[in-house]
Amino acid sequence: MWPFKNKYKNLNREDLVNSICELERQERTVEAEVFQKIKEIDALLEKGKHEKSKDLQLFYAKKISHLNEEKATCMERGMYLLYNIRLMNKLKDAYDSNTFFKTQTKVPLSDLLADQRGLAKFLNKALVTRVKSEDVLTSADELFAEVQSAYEVNQPIYGIGKNEEEILTMFEKENQLSEENELMENQTQQPIKRKKMKMEE
Repeated sequence: MWPFKNKYKNLNREDLVNSICELERQERTVEAEVFQKIKEIDALLEKGKHEKSKDLQLFYAKKISHLNEEKATCMERGMYLLYNIRLMNKLKDAYDSNTFFKTQTKVPLSDLLADQRGLAKFLNKALVTRVKSEDVLTSADELFAEVQSAYEVNQPIYGIGKNEEEILTMFEKENQLSEENELMENQTQQPIKRKKMKMEE
């Protein structure tokens, strides 16, 4: 007996297409959020590079770290949506194939089911798709548990974490480069000023 008969007998193409469109709309929204986060991070990186105050640099570093976490969360959501879209498209393709065989051939469904080799291949394909789908959810659940277990409750809120330290180091290097460039410019301009003073004398 067909295992999904009761579940899918009322399935129609319009519902499938609407579901796919809705998932794609959500995926575009998530993608836009990711780009917005990247834009904000880039702007803060530029600010931090040119900022002299260490307190403000730390503030920017914490903001960047927070935005990176939000960006990662958005990207996970986006990948989950993409996976769902892929599965729904597979279901739509199966529906279209089923409709095609029903309308374009005169082979009754019982004859199709009598093809044991073909049926086994189809059922195996359906099972693989299901296992992959469940694996994504299991992996996401395990990842969430892993991240949660790594969280340190007593970590100082206002201290410098690893991410902030890396960003602050980058800011410091940028500041050093800027100062070295200014020093080089001043040194090259001093002989010119002296020449001007001598000429004026």
